[in-house]
Amino acid sequence: MKMKNLSLLLLFVVSMSVWGQKSETTTEFVVSGLVKKELKFTMTDIEKHPSKPIGDVVITNHMGEPRGTAKQLKGILVKELLDDMELQEESPKRFSEFYLTFVAIDNYKVVYSWNEIFNSPTGDQLFVITSRDGKDIKDMPESILILTPTDFKTGRRHIKGLSKILVERIK
Repeated sequence: MKMKNLSLLLLFVVSMSVWGQKSETTTEFVVSGLVKKELKFTMTDIEKHPSKPIGDVVITNHMGEPRGTAKQLKGILVKELLDDMELQEESPKRFSEFYLTFVAIDNYKVVYSWNEIFNSPTGDQLFVITSRDGKDIKDMPESILILTPTDFKTGRRHIKGLSKILVERIK
């Protein structure tokens, strides 16, 4: 009798954990917060921008250990996608007070300052990946993927399933 109860309990726990899991794919993301107008990007919107080849990138963990290689990457610079974004601030001098939080569907978050994206070499290497391993964005298991290939530890800002970008200001 105990074995049957244990089996039922195990079945219940497994089914609840599977039922409670979120899908890690997204088909669009929004840019909101301290912007004059919220922006929304679907995969179709992203595909309208010209992609550039990035090549292969070794994905490393927080200790710099290789965890895999993203091959045949192509992407669009995030700063080009956000070209129409207007901050709720008139003085360009104060743009340095802003930061963007990239949020994945599983709530993983990564922060970039406004200056990193729009005023440094990092912005020239911050991509929305449009093709990986020969698969277009709509067929990639990571769906909307953000990557900075020049990071020393690429996995730290490797965002799978981007769902939103929150524009905020330091206090």
